[in-house]
Amino acid sequence: MRADGRAVDEPRVVSFQRGFIGQTSGSVLVATGNTRVICTASVDEKVPRWMKGTGKGWVTGEYGMLPGSTNTRMAREAARGKQKGRTMEIQRLIGRALRAVVDMEALGERTIWIDCDVIEADGGTRTASVTGGFVALTEALVGLRDKGAFEQLPLRDSVSAISCGVVNGEPVLDLPYEEDSTADVDMNFVITGSGDFVEVQGTAEGEPFSRATMDRLTDLALIGCGQLATMQQELFPDVDFAALRAGGTR
Repeated sequence: MRADGRAVDEPRVVSFQRGFIGQTSGSVLVATGNTRVICTASVDEKVPRWMKGTGKGWVTGEYGMLPGSTNTRMAREAARGKQKGRTMEIQRLIGRALRAVVDMEALGERTIWIDCDVIEADGGTRTASVTGGFVALTEALVGLRDKGAFEQLPLRDSVSAISCGVVNGEPVLDLPYEEDSTADVDMNFVITGSGDFVEVQGTAEGEPFSRATMDRLTDLALIGCGQLATMQQELFPDVDFAALRAGGTR
């Protein structure tokens, strides 16, 4: 048992509130335990200059933490005049994760902006941003499809992310801040609904870890992301994700 009573392979309670922001093409409030992130998707009918004329679209992410999201005030990066390296790293992760499951040619020459704003941070903000970002993205793509922008959703699969780590010598799934801040090993996994890996980030905070530990953490991540994928797909009952993965009619 862990401090919050969960088993080692048990994720935190997750919830999604679709349509949380009414003025964007897609939005969701995703809660993972006490971590809460607002994810929105905005459609821009053009692509970056370097992509013009390619016939392909683009998906990109932005990430930020509100001042009151942590127990001590988080200064706005805009007031400093530059983003932290951590912020830029997470933004790139969000973009890479979502682009991995989007058919850019089918999307056409338009950009989908995914904005992830952390309103409460208790570990796993980057993984919650990827998971919620996919929901916001899918909502925006469904809206474009319904308006006739394309007949079939330009998606190949769903994608979600979760953390794993070694705490007090025990591999565990989905770390809150209390565990994350003291973990011997800290890992983040980005996995598709089919169980394929998009990205794996892993660090030994002290002693190196074994292949057996790596395998156990991978197994835990597959459990967690499998559950997240099911929840994501249940939010869109009119989308046939099995057909998306097969490349058939959506």
